[in-house]
Amino acid sequence: MATKQPAKPKKPVVQPKAPEAKARRATPFEQNARADVSAEEIKKLIAEAAYFRAKQRGFAPGHEIEDWVAAEAEVTRRLQGSP
Repeated sequence: MATKQPAKPKKPVVQPKAPEAKARRATPFEQNARADVSAEEIKKLIAEAAYFRAKQRGFAPGHEIEDWVAAEAEVTRRLQGSP
């Protein structure tokens, strides 16, 4: 009868590393990061931007329309993603 040899300890199984991706693809959210903004929210953003423009110049009267138009342009530019 043959004698059994003691079992050799098993080596730990090492999982092969996955090849690293060369370039990470943008998720659908990142591709279209601009969320839909309601007209009411846009008006609020414009009003806030106009307020801060007026505050920056010391609330001097006579520039309200200038502030509003500049604020509209700023908000539109930001929502479209332009710098």
